[in-house]
Amino acid sequence: MDPPPPLTTTQVASLLRGTAATLVAEAEALGIAALRWHPAPREWCVNEVLGHLIEAERLGSAGRIRRIIEQPGCRLESWDQLEVAQARSDCARDGVELAHELAALLEENVRLVEGLTREQFGLSGVHDAVGELRISDLLHRWVDHEREHIRQALANVRAYVWPHMGNAQRLADE
Repeated sequence: MDPPPPLTTTQVASLLRGTAATLVAEAEALGIAALRWHPAPREWCVNEVLGHLIEAERLGSAGRIRRIIEQPGCRLESWDQLEVAQARSDCARDGVELAHELAALLEENVRLVEGLTREQFGLSGVHDAVGELRISDLLHRWVDHEREHIRQALANVRAYVWPHMGNAQRLADE
């Protein structure tokens, strides 16, 4: 089976907008208790997932793409995600505000994506842990990363409602 064709910037932009729409809708529906609930020790609550995505927008995906455009071949550093999450204290924050902050950042970064030229796709930087990263690589990882954390937030919601399902838990395998 052949690999699928790469995403276009239009597709990436639409998927990033979908991230914002999904997470804003979840945050607005859940309420404080569910947004701050931890499914297990050392696992992030939904608020912390939102905070991580905010920092990932700044330091990761869009931040790295901007650095590469400004300085092709630049060094791209790792960042300590757990340290940043702990310093942010997102669990205690307003989850709806976090979701809207993320949505605003995503919309700003969508404009970056929509403005990329085909020539810029091949520009790269060198990540200290994984080696060369092209803008094209980062665009696809960005979509993957967003989906990974949407899944995490939705799994938290599922775990939150699970004990309240009674016998309907047995329907989960249908």
